[in-house]
Amino acid sequence: MKLMITRLLPIARHMLLALPVGVTAGCAAALFLSGLALVTDTRETQPWLLWLLPAGGACMSWLYMRWGRTAAQGNPLIFSRIRSGEGTVPLRMGPLVLVGTWVTHLFGGSAGREGTAVQLGASAAEAVSRVMRIQPQQRSLLLLCGVSGGFGAVFGTPLAGAIFALEVSQLRRPSLERLLPALTASYVGHWTAMAWGTEHGHLTMGTLPSIGMAVLAKLALAAVLFGLVARLFTSLLYHTRTVFSRWIPHPVHRSIIGGFLLIGFVFLADSRAYLGLSLPLLNEAFEAPAGEMQFAWKLLFTVVTLGSGYQGGEVTPLFVIGATLGSTLSGWLSTPTAWLAAVGMVAVFAGAARAPLACFVMGLELFGVEGALYLFIGCMISRLCAGGRGLYHSAASQRPGQPGKSAGRLRIK
Repeated sequence: MKLMITRLLPIARHMLLALPVGVTAGCAAALFLSGLALVTDTRETQPWLLWLLPAGGACMSWLYMRWGRTAAQGNPLIFSRIRSGEGTVPLRMGPLVLVGTWVTHLFGGSAGREGTAVQLGASAAEAVSRVMRIQPQQRSLLLLCGVSGGFGAVFGTPLAGAIFALEVSQLRRPSLERLLPALTASYVGHWTAMAWGTEHGHLTMGTLPSIGMAVLAKLALAAVLFGLVARLFTSLLYHTRTVFSRWIPHPVHRSIIGGFLLIGFVFLADSRAYLGLSLPLLNEAFEAPAGEMQFAWKLLFTVVTLGSGYQGGEVTPLFVIGATLGSTLSGWLSTPTAWLAAVGMVAVFAGAARAPLACFVMGLELFGVEGALYLFIGCMISRLCAGGRGLYHSAASQRPGQPGKSAGRLRIK
């Protein structure tokens, strides 16, 4: 009994520390999402803003050069701090990525929300750590709570948020001492954001096919393609960042050129549907088979946006890529459209992030437990086919918006 109490007391203390982290992360997420909705509406009603994309990207790259410092490393810095248990996260990371992501979406860059959510949550955790004078050995745990709180609040998937933080951080020994505080922060962050009026879109898998060998074979084939597309995305993003940093050393110039490339892509694709989050594309993919090139266009827009230094995340674009690919495949494989779009939505993210468990749980939270078997198969096969390089596990994930050790040039290890 005494041994149990001795073990439970630290867990309870850490769960109490996770409460203010979750509240702060939830408030930050609510602010971020409300601002994101505002800038998206503004861009859609003022299409001429697209022409200011190079200037907007240049301004943010200059701000990161001037004041970013280690904050420019973004998510890789956070996960490195969590794994090592050493060092701090700069408080400036939150405001910079918040404004930077708003700028990206205001002028038409193709980016997501999770990168911003993770960095906002980590900045919230760092602020709480400083105010409460938390010991250095406990700061990594609060950072973990910040990541789970930010992710859970932004996507409305608190259980997946906690598992995502643990899975992506690659902790050697995940335990209750980490899981329970992460869950606390994630749920508190989600409830706080909801209390501020945050709303999340709702999608459905529709009518599920009956389990059979033919259906499972089609699902396996689609999951292999989901994994290969996830691998293509991470590889192209890595090489795009590498090419930009080598051939265009100055971050401001990279953003300008990337902005003009995106403007050119808008005219080549003859569509603005690939700008911003592309949520209309996501919704349409669940209603009818998508066009054969929609997933490829969204992938290209996103790779150039993030590869040239614009701020934002990868997850929502990966959702769109996976859903549109699944929707297209549903027509070829004669399967229900919404069903395969839903599996593709989480499976491509699972492969790219190397987080199949978190994505499977996210699928359950988004679509319900009825399709659990299909979601599990899709996420696991996609992860196996996606290869070893993930979004958060290599130096490729480092933001190219800042110079490394040599002035004006990104240092890629």
